[in-house]
Amino acid sequence: MTYPIEPRKPLKRRMLGFFLKGLLLVVPTFVLVYVVYALFVFLDGLIPTKIPGLGLLILLITITALGYLGSSFISQPIIRRANAVLDRVPIVKTFYTAVSDLLGAFTGQKKSFSHPVMVKLTPDGHVQKPGFITAEDLSPLGLGSDMVAVYMPHSYNFSGNIFIVPAASVTPVQVSTAEFMKFIVSGGVTEIGLSPRQQIQDETPR
Repeated sequence: MTYPIEPRKPLKRRMLGFFLKGLLLVVPTFVLVYVVYALFVFLDGLIPTKIPGLGLLILLITITALGYLGSSFISQPIIRRANAVLDRVPIVKTFYTAVSDLLGAFTGQKKSFSHPVMVKLTPDGHVQKPGFITAEDLSPLGLGSDMVAVYMPHSYNFSGNIFIVPAASVTPVQVSTAEFMKFIVSGGVTEIGLSPRQQIQDETPR
């Protein structure tokens, strides 16, 4: 049995396909390198030194040492005294608590963005929005156990909104937090469970 031979695409179209494939490879790499470099320069400049990279090394060692001291029983009285001082300055206390909780949501022992879900926006479930459950006990807000807090990140942005929705409208998603976050932030372009290299191969015109 013979199969029809697929006609070769014109040279211009094939060259365009190669260009787009190169673009998909180069642009993300360039952006990543630029962001890493800019972050390195910023952090290294926080402690000015004549040796490039030494400021960043000192900063990392200092943060690690503070983390070790903060976890020891010796530092607990100091932390309690510092919290007592912060309580006297409500605005500073609010900002400090918000930043601390945000960092703890990603790096702390109690990670808040570890429950990816889909929230039904219509009764029939035809329209849904991805998000992460951040709180299940809303009794301090005067709400019952049938309500949960869901954080819904924005696509192509480092922001989002918090919504209080019925627990019955939430469906857990069995995917990793990292893949689900990439799916949301990319506007659904990044396919869940598919590596970036595989995406480039599938999207490149042949």
